[in-house]
Amino acid sequence: MLITLGDLLTPRPIHLGALLVAAPAFTAAFAGPWLTGAISLLAVCAQVSIGLHSGQLGSEDVQAQIVALVAVSAVVVVFALLRSRHQKVLTQVRSVSEAAQRVVLRPLPPRLGPLRVATLYLAAEAEAQIGGDLYAAARTGSGTRLLIGDVRGNGLTAINDAASLLGAFRSGARNPVPLPDLVVYLDSRVYQDLNEPTDADAYTEGFITATLLDIPDHGRELRLISCGHPPPLLLHDGRVTPLQAARSAPPLGLAGLAPPDGYAAHTFPFEEGDVLLLYTDGITETRDRSGRFYPLAEAAARWTGGEPQELLDHIRDDLLAFAKGHLEDDAAAVALCRVPAPVG
Repeated sequence: MLITLGDLLTPRPIHLGALLVAAPAFTAAFAGPWLTGAISLLAVCAQVSIGLHSGQLGSEDVQAQIVALVAVSAVVVVFALLRSRHQKVLTQVRSVSEAAQRVVLRPLPPRLGPLRVATLYLAAEAEAQIGGDLYAAARTGSGTRLLIGDVRGNGLTAINDAASLLGAFRSGARNPVPLPDLVVYLDSRVYQDLNEPTDADAYTEGFITATLLDIPDHGRELRLISCGHPPPLLLHDGRVTPLQAARSAPPLGLAGLAPPDGYAAHTFPFEEGDVLLLYTDGITETRDRSGRFYPLAEAAARWTGGEPQELLDHIRDDLLAFAKGHLEDDAAAVALCRVPAPVG
């Protein structure tokens, strides 16, 4: 409208009609195909009006401008249509991804017995929502069992392997068996699933690093078995201590490498008010632009809050700032705080 008005008011031989091509081009940058088409039609009508007003509609110059405007309008309308379709597909993909995440990686409840719980999941791919990092929890008759793990590899294969381990954990964790026996069961199930007959040319050795914990409702300790996974961090009285097992077992899925004398559970203190941080190496192996690894223990030590969710919010913001918003690998974390056990 402004260009048309300007052309009508501008003395000859100055012509501004050629600038009308900018209207559909700018509209296509943010609008859908219908609005882009409407603006394009108005621009063509305005160009014809300018030609009629100036008495030069039959001139080669004005006709060339109209043809060019029609051609550009057609291109930008097609562009807007294709972008609109792409956005619909992307919305559907996000919806399916979110549904898959809820099915495979179920949210943990904010309270498990005497534990307050918070979780964090950051996918390396913005649209991926879920990958090979995993966590799960199960209540037993006397406490809570937790699992955090990281599947070797990525893509659909990693998601399938993660779903396999999570399914095995959910079916076996509630059974009243010692923690080492649960790990034996999970290792066997993962090994079977990872070695199912498939396309031989696509075979690669798979495994899953994991940490399993058994936290009694009553007591001041926890039992832990590490299967090649980074050690949890215990926050106690302002100090951060890695719960490094004296002997780490091989990752799950490598049944031939299981300890010959069986898995051993290590006991660590976990008192009321303590916060336990479980995480995957997607956090600790994140690098900044200089190549320095993310100092998770230092970041946790700077935290001065009291709630698990506050800790994870602090780590998420600090990690993304450290990595300038881009992660090379999926990252997951679970924070637990022991509170007085419920009475009754």
